[in-house]
Amino acid sequence: MKSVRATFLLFALTFSFQWIVAQKATEEKVLMAIFAHPDDEMTVAPILSKYVDDGVKVYLVICTDGRLGTNDLNDYEAGDTLVAIRKEEMKCAAKKLGVELIHLDYHDQLRAGEGYDGHVPHARQLIIELEGIIADKKPDALITWGPDGGSTHMDHRLVGASVTQVFISKIWEKTKALYYVGTPSHSIDEPERKKLAGVDSTYLNVNVKYSIKDTKKAMESLKCHISQVSPEMIKWKEESSKKSNYTIYLREFVGPQKSKESVFD
Repeated sequence: MKSVRATFLLFALTFSFQWIVAQKATEEKVLMAIFAHPDDEMTVAPILSKYVDDGVKVYLVICTDGRLGTNDLNDYEAGDTLVAIRKEEMKCAAKKLGVELIHLDYHDQLRAGEGYDGHVPHARQLIIELEGIIADKKPDALITWGPDGGSTHMDHRLVGASVTQVFISKIWEKTKALYYVGTPSHSIDEPERKKLAGVDSTYLNVNVKYSIKDTKKAMESLKCHISQVSPEMIKWKEESSKKSNYTIYLREFVGPQKSKESVFD
């Protein structure tokens, strides 16, 4: 009788454990951030760190290979050698943040210099591949560039538009939220940049706070991008975090709530 009871108890405990594991897996939140270049993640890096620490599964999708990322910090030439360098830098940064990296192989500027026949198939394939990634990973929420692209960069704006197209192409079973990272207009001093990249704060309806610890982790990840980042830029990012009161501002994409028969209703 004791043997039967022990067996039953073991079975019950095993079933309970499996049920708890299954429930936890079901309840796990998944976030996916999708940006253009290696180092673009710096825009939201502190909250990626925050959500990782909160137990969220965080994917970081970087769309381009960074082949055109030349600058005054080094003498690298554009091309495959720089691609290899930036791929390794991006792996380093993702590891520091604790996110799972998905690094795609699209050319910087999405082959815009090759004209319609070079650019358009490349850009179309990006949308198709992003759709497959979202369908496979099933994130609860997406974060990407808004219409401003942060700096009006063509790759930023096109990646944001591509993610938006994937999101609105159908009603997703699990992916229910899309957010655009934005900079409050009132925090920008330069009049021209305010027009180009500012977002009125009334549209930035999601304000995510992060900690000094998250800031430090974000700065450590930023240091991985040796080919792109100077000590001065890291200092500027730290000061920007303080200026923003350790907050990332996001604008939620909101779909229509009702049908209308006039643009003036």
